[in-house]
Amino acid sequence: MVEKITAYRFERLDQTLSQLNREDCVIMAGGTDVMVLHKSGRGVPLKFPKPIVFIDHLSELKQVYQNHKDLHIGACCTYSELLEHPLIPFSLKNAINTIAAPAIRNRGTLGGNICNASPAGDTLPLLYVYNAKLLLRSVNGDRMVAITDFIQGPRRVQRFHKEILAEIILPSILEEGSHVVFEKVGNRNADAIAKVSFAGYIRIKGARIDDVRFAFGAVGPTMVRSIDIEKKLVGKNIPLADADIAQVVAAFDKIIKPIDDQRSTAVYRKTVALNLLRYFLSMKQYQPN
Repeated sequence: MVEKITAYRFERLDQTLSQLNREDCVIMAGGTDVMVLHKSGRGVPLKFPKPIVFIDHLSELKQVYQNHKDLHIGACCTYSELLEHPLIPFSLKNAINTIAAPAIRNRGTLGGNICNASPAGDTLPLLYVYNAKLLLRSVNGDRMVAITDFIQGPRRVQRFHKEILAEIILPSILEEGSHVVFEKVGNRNADAIAKVSFAGYIRIKGARIDDVRFAFGAVGPTMVRSIDIEKKLVGKNIPLADADIAQVVAAFDKIIKPIDDQRSTAVYRKTVALNLLRYFLSMKQYQPN
């Protein structure tokens, strides 16, 4: 006998939040990660430990808008919707283009990629270098948390059961002058889980580095980033001296700690991650995106 599943689909966000305040539920947006997580095997019905609440249709969670120089992205915007939106920067669209196949991009959401908290999450390195802030909403009001604090490990996030991730906020992303890159290494250009991913952000004033950030995916339990290492380059002239590049690469060599798994080896991952960083730092000039 097939076990019954309790599911809710409300028309408004406030109704959804009220239900979450009453009952701990599995939140279902695109479902591309949730369905895989709860599968029981070929031909076996899915088993959910809690009731399901659907949120992918809620208009309050699908807005993209600019507030001063900050970009606000609704957590339930699908990848396909973001690819078509004029406010989404090219670097983020570049990352989205490497995610799965069109059918998955039509369902998967940016908020889902964050809440799944996979070390290989395709959009996460960019969100880290953009210093993304996350707006969590409940019946008690809103709470803002940095993505670096929100993601605590594989599939471990700082979200209370009565909260919904409502918006992703990218501070000053529409400010002119920054150069951003994203690189993903996998078995294929798309439709593959990353072996290694890298995002780099740099802003130049005159010939000097005014701000620089790096994030690596799939080489640790969460994205690997170090503000202390980044600070070593602030104020340096472009092009960077070989000694400065070597110092930063050596510092990341100590904190990048990948594992062997079915997709790749730890040695390969570390080598590629450091090569991507070295290549980014060796550029003679950086054109603003």
